[in-house]
Amino acid sequence: MSTTNDKILTCIDSSIYMDSVVAHAAWVSTRLSAPVQLLHIQTPIADGDASSNLSGAIGLGVKSSLLEKLTQLDEARGKLEQQKGKLIIDHAKEMLAAEQITKAEALHRRGSLVESIAELEHAAQMIVLGKRGEEADFATLHLGSNLERVVRVAKKPVLVASRTFKPISRFVIAYDGGPSTLKAIDYVINNPLFQGLECHLLKVGTDNDANQRDLQKATTKLQESGFSVNALLRQGDADAVIANYVKTAEIDLLLMGAYGHSRIRTLIIGSTTSSMLRSCLIPVLMFR
Repeated sequence: MSTTNDKILTCIDSSIYMDSVVAHAAWVSTRLSAPVQLLHIQTPIADGDASSNLSGAIGLGVKSSLLEKLTQLDEARGKLEQQKGKLIIDHAKEMLAAEQITKAEALHRRGSLVESIAELEHAAQMIVLGKRGEEADFATLHLGSNLERVVRVAKKPVLVASRTFKPISRFVIAYDGGPSTLKAIDYVINNPLFQGLECHLLKVGTDNDANQRDLQKATTKLQESGFSVNALLRQGDADAVIANYVKTAEIDLLLMGAYGHSRIRTLIIGSTTSSMLRSCLIPVLMFR
């Protein structure tokens, strides 16, 4: 088992994103020659389950036998969840094997996804997960409840898989000059994941000398590392400009900084990060 910080930590569940998550992890693993670590979290039975809800509402004469039956049901449900988790992991392993990925391990845990990632990410170079989990409401554009928390706390790059996997040949860095996007550029330069891919650099802002110089500085850094860069400065609302460029330029992967503003400010006015995750139909690789 690998103990170095090179794993692709891949979060899987029974959502419709699962196959795509595994396919994206396989793509990363192949290009980086890195092992995949599959992580499936079994959610514990809630504190407000049936037995606790009913225990105070029934008479003493029937409480004991009923609670015993409820406990048996909880145990049976737990066993079914374990079996379900095994099937999920086995399916993911079969997908990886089909892509000739033999370096894979699996963890089946009970508890919190966010806490597990916080514990495991020191041995990973990237985290891969889906936009929405198995209990998400797909009639809305709400993000999965775990996704935002993971992105906010993770120290490693987080790849959010799209609904389906498509071959990746061109990527764009949504560049704003901040520390997180500078980190993204350094990652592109120093990581074989992006070798041979078409590189785009997009900065949204006023067309002035300062922004042009900033964009040129980032462009030069990428060019000196061997990338042929299509760099653009566009004016307008960042959410709309980035989304439109992704569509019109047929971009396969978006790189961007994650949650650059304070949480309070985000709650009040929203954020480009959340907007891109909701609206983009392509995978998004985020850096903090």
